[in-house]
Amino acid sequence: MVALCGGVGGAKLAFGLSRLLGDRLMLIVNTGDDFEHLGLSISPDIDTVLYTLSGLANRELGWGRQDESWNFMTALEAIGGETWFRLGDRDLALHVERTRRLRAGESLTEIVADFAIRFGISAQILPMCDDPIRTIVATPEGRLAFQRYFVEQRCAPRVTGIAFEGRHEARPSEKVLAALEASDIRAVIVCPSNPFLSIDPILAVPGIRERMEKAAAPVIAVSPIIGGKAVKGPTSKIMAELDMPATSETILRHYDGLLDGLVIDRTDAAESRALPGSVHVTDTLMKTDEDRVRLAGEVLAFADRLDAKAMDGSR
Repeated sequence: MVALCGGVGGAKLAFGLSRLLGDRLMLIVNTGDDFEHLGLSISPDIDTVLYTLSGLANRELGWGRQDESWNFMTALEAIGGETWFRLGDRDLALHVERTRRLRAGESLTEIVADFAIRFGISAQILPMCDDPIRTIVATPEGRLAFQRYFVEQRCAPRVTGIAFEGRHEARPSEKVLAALEASDIRAVIVCPSNPFLSIDPILAVPGIRERMEKAAAPVIAVSPIIGGKAVKGPTSKIMAELDMPATSETILRHYDGLLDGLVIDRTDAAESRALPGSVHVTDTLMKTDEDRVRLAGEVLAFADRLDAKAMDGSR
């Protein structure tokens, strides 16, 4: 099983999938919001997945590690350092070690694989690529690096466009390609992540979308929209600013023929009748670990039904 994810919503479903699949799960994670800060290499989406799957995530904040302390940030503020992007003391260890190993010549894929093992994670966590791709948000006031828009300015500027710098020079890793080209792949799941900021950067890596289209398994997305809005984050705001209605139909059209199936929330069941293709209706809000595992199980069952239907049609 392969899943594409980024952000908190994607990590929640990834948690459920990992509980059911273990080492049979390969997660391709967004690195478009990676950046360098205070001389350190920061990989926010990768770290959210690492912390969530290992049970170390700070559920109150929605980011970072649980049981965190902030002595470093307090000391940094006292000497006039930048504090708009907060790094907890425990979290800091991950950034320092990642930076050291990158400068020593290791790839991000190799480093993340080792971190996952040390955190007791059996699923494979794969950065979308080892080459730098940076999400840039266009606003009326100018272009902003993603973290400046998302964290420093709290998504306040109006979004007029989104670009991915470095995408044409980047290449997916051999592990990502192998995962998508596997003959025994069961499904490719697009998690309920922000389509514009978490999934589009992955699809922008040359070769990934093409392999998904040719994958020997159904491609299924879980809509991040419930009742006309996103559960969390700037998805709804961005859709409004780009003149896109906040509906599951918009999500389906956004992926432009890539999907074989869509999972939507029960709140939007009436919408399912107008949607083309196969749709599964269920409760997609994940408040508890049990919700995450239940939804993951339903997504897997839906994938199996689509696969069986495709097999019957090929006979």
